[in-house]
Amino acid sequence: MSAQTLLNSLFQYKASVDDELLDALNALGAEVRSDDFRSALRVLNHAHLVDRIFIANLQRLDHSYAASWSSEAPPLAQLSADIRETDRWYIDYTSRITLPEMEEFVDFTFTDRGRGRMSREEMLAHVVTHAGYHRGEVGRLLPDIESTAMRDVFTGYLHRTDPARRQ
Repeated sequence: MSAQTLLNSLFQYKASVDDELLDALNALGAEVRSDDFRSALRVLNHAHLVDRIFIANLQRLDHSYAASWSSEAPPLAQLSADIRETDRWYIDYTSRITLPEMEEFVDFTFTDRGRGRMSREEMLAHVVTHAGYHRGEVGRLLPDIESTAMRDVFTGYLHRTDPARRQ
């Protein structure tokens, strides 16, 4: 398996579990939307902002983000639509990126105005692992919001999408 194929598979997985998590949060009634719910939205918004920042970085574009955190998150419907659109961008991008493009180093600026330099492959790996970390953080909040647990594992995704792998 090539790095490009693996990264594309990881972003498809990310989109799938993002959908599950957003659907679970959306299914909660207004009466359950507590401080933990608002914390979950802020965490998801942070992960999403980082995803957007790295889209700009991958394309060598400036971004307008002054921070990767916001004290308030957008409403769940807007955040869900934005996350899903961003996930589609990464799936498309990783489906067509070439090995020379992945290996190319890109200079960029962090939100604190510090300079950074990473290969595109490293940036993509950062986005996937960063998002997974924060989904886990939200998954930890879910049982406090409602008796729901997330099943956010790559093996589960692979077996759901390709049942023949499960012997």
